[in-house]
Amino acid sequence: MFFINSIQLNAIVLDLGKADYKEVWDLQKKVHLYKQKKKFEDVIITVEHEPVYTLGKTGNRNHILISDGEMKQRGISYYEIDRGGDITYHGPGQLVVYPVFDLNNHYKDTHRFLRDLEEVVIKTLKEYNINSHRIEEYTGVWVGEEKICAIGIKASRWITMHGLALNVNNDLSYFNKIIPCGIFEKGVTSIKKTLGKEIDIVNLSLNIVNKFADVFKFDNINRMLPNDISSYINKLSNHKTN
Repeated sequence: MFFINSIQLNAIVLDLGKADYKEVWDLQKKVHLYKQKKKFEDVIITVEHEPVYTLGKTGNRNHILISDGEMKQRGISYYEIDRGGDITYHGPGQLVVYPVFDLNNHYKDTHRFLRDLEEVVIKTLKEYNINSHRIEEYTGVWVGEEKICAIGIKASRWITMHGLALNVNNDLSYFNKIIPCGIFEKGVTSIKKTLGKEIDIVNLSLNIVNKFADVFKFDNINRMLPNDISSYINKLSNHKTN
């Protein structure tokens, strides 16, 4: 006898606008912990960060080509974090998406998850007439020989954290102070650089969420209003782990 999986795949979107990196990292950890205790919707966080360099747990500190003093002078934050991958940059004009998904309800395969995140980006860029692709030996999405989207994740108990950073209208000069993702021989690009014009990052955010629905086969995706997001975060903050 065959049984059809009747699990409804639902997600909520927390659009945080512009937010501090550490605050959003802490929020991810709260969502992650809460999802371990209770079964509820997957969460998609969209955000733009203030300038920050983040180094993954397998990264090399020598791939940062800027001194601590210069980072402080330029107002750039720095964090060593628990995702995979090396050094990368986040900043205004870059769309960062953090999917906190329970892969127990999708598939228990982090490699497939990475490929599906790449697929989300490739399908989104196609909407803007940008042909992008994978490079077999690297994670991320590329236009020609230049990376347009960095991807790095963590999964614990098959619940994911971190995610993707898509260069949209951001200042690419910040990448000159690092060896992005530890890759010496490749460049970095953005949608603005590729198209020769800025695009509306709010509309892009809507488009990329729609592609998440397509690729991950969500039955429903609901965007929370700002007041609902505040209530949701308060609920997580008050959650007892014992």
